[in-house]
Amino acid sequence: MSDTTRVMRIITHLHISGPALQAVLLTNRLNQLGYDGLLVAGKSLGEDDNMVDIAANYGVETIELQHLDRTVNPLTAWRGFWQLYRLIKEKKPHIVHTHTTTAGFLGRLAARMAGVPVVVHTMHVHPFRGYYNRFRTQVFIFVERWGAYLSDSIITLSEGLRKELSQTYHITSRNRITVLPIGFDLQAFADSKRHQGDFRQTWDILADAPLVGIIGRLLPVKNHSLFLQAAKHIHAQNPSIRFVIVGDGDDRLSLEQQSRAMGLSDVVTFTGWQRQMDAIYRDLDVLVISSLNEGTPVPIIEALAANCPVVATDVGGIAELLDGGKWGKLVPSGHVEALCRAILDTLEQPPDTREAQETMLRRYSIDRLAQDIDSLYRGLLAKKISAST
Repeated sequence: MSDTTRVMRIITHLHISGPALQAVLLTNRLNQLGYDGLLVAGKSLGEDDNMVDIAANYGVETIELQHLDRTVNPLTAWRGFWQLYRLIKEKKPHIVHTHTTTAGFLGRLAARMAGVPVVVHTMHVHPFRGYYNRFRTQVFIFVERWGAYLSDSIITLSEGLRKELSQTYHITSRNRITVLPIGFDLQAFADSKRHQGDFRQTWDILADAPLVGIIGRLLPVKNHSLFLQAAKHIHAQNPSIRFVIVGDGDDRLSLEQQSRAMGLSDVVTFTGWQRQMDAIYRDLDVLVISSLNEGTPVPIIEALAANCPVVATDVGGIAELLDGGKWGKLVPSGHVEALCRAILDTLEQPPDTREAQETMLRRYSIDRLAQDIDSLYRGLLAKKISAST
């Protein structure tokens, strides 16, 4: 690029999540292509799930704002908006690219009021099902419609999500939504050899015990309760099988209580957040996703890149990610019997995941995504230049 294009990427929090990792990696790769990228996020309260150090390892400059928070408090929202507006006026980015709902709306509004030429938003998953009650859901639909009006382009991760946003929820027209599959640095997972035993040893899980795991933030939309129900039924049929729940969140205490009440304390392990994810996937025999709603779940991509079989509920963009069930078993949402059967079948007859691995590495590469985003940015900037002359 002849002149350095400044990009401010804004996300609500840099806690461990697919969108946060995406924001870090994308900023890093675009900087390698000649952009001047800055990552802005709300101030993280916890240490275990803070990714600021990971961003630093990738050479990504990060600014944390105290008042940028996932909240419905109008005063906090106003303070977050004002902090963003002042920062945008100071840094003068050519492009503001937002991720997640709160940062998405406040960031786009601040960018427009500050006169930023190009404003882009990535919707990783919509918050219209499985997250909030009916009233709050309608509020979020209204907010996203307004946010779309403020955007030059909306990015979604799958064709299914674009269809929902344009046809089901009428957020914006289909031609204003660009589908760009998510991208990650997957080589460490691909290089990982199966069943090394490091993760099992850390958590005192027998080397020969079949191991079923679920990975993600402990929130109602992830429906870990269904995973525990399946664990109870499976344990009754095969007591040697063990289960791990990797992650943390608001539901951890209630899920631990549910596990104890079900008599699963000796077979279900809660690990909290973990950093060495490749070690987990190589020791798992099955990864499970039991969610009520999903966009493009990162654990599925990472698991298949590591040759770990997958069983998942058929919600959101999962079917598209798994090619209609070709790359992993799909089960109806909330159906415990179907989930049990799919897990047991996968343990009894592990699938050949080599083709799935090759597909994940090709389709979800961070380098591919960076090139796609680069093309999108260039096109949007060219339109603005053309329109102003």
